[in-house]
Amino acid sequence: MIQACEVERVLVVTAHPDDVDFGAGGTIAALREQGVEVTYCIITDGDAGGFDPTVARSEIPQIRRSEQVAAAKCCGVSDVRFLGYKDGELTVSHDLRRDISRVIRQVRPQRVIMQSPERNWKRVYASHPDHLAAGEATIQAVYPDSRNPFAHPTLLADEGLEEWSVPEVWVLGTDMPNHFVDITEQFETKVAALRAHTSQTAHLDDLVERLTGWGESQAAKAGLPAGRLAEGFMVASTA
Repeated sequence: MIQACEVERVLVVTAHPDDVDFGAGGTIAALREQGVEVTYCIITDGDAGGFDPTVARSEIPQIRRSEQVAAAKCCGVSDVRFLGYKDGELTVSHDLRRDISRVIRQVRPQRVIMQSPERNWKRVYASHPDHLAAGEATIQAVYPDSRNPFAHPTLLADEGLEEWSVPEVWVLGTDMPNHFVDITEQFETKVAALRAHTSQTAHLDDLVERLTGWGESQAAKAGLPAGRLAEGFMVASTA
């Protein structure tokens, strides 16, 4: 493990509704219990998701937004922001970097939790193309965009958003974790948050078993005692 910095505000940036709950739901719940302010920035509405063919595709974006808001509430988070990009078509564009930079300058977090821009060959499902694009756009927004007053000049000129430097990032979905959070006490909250994503998890009869298995494997990597559950991250200084 490594020592992470003390924080008052955390920003989570992910590609889809439910990504944060799968990757960091327990950690978020623990942060909120400690009084840390947490904001979610969800880049797409997850409009390519869902498993029920009887639901009109036009309804999916609002369904998934509502599910993410409900899931966030389970973890104690009320500030959920959606950027409205198209699910399955995410690219590292100048517009996306600007939009993430905007949220960083608004929230002014000491930590950004983000997806990995690098493919995880040990667990390929963590490396959806949208996840990779979200991770790359986020790290570019963290450095150099959000801290450079001359990047995306309309953010300052038109919106009054001054530059902000994020001291560290926590990367989820990586095969190179160097920091682990014991979420044993928050596990039921993580499950409840994922159950709130009904369109994505209602068909998963083995959801709890899957989450338990992932949590146990991370706890073992962390050297925690048997029976504990954990979430793993690669923590990197961006100061």
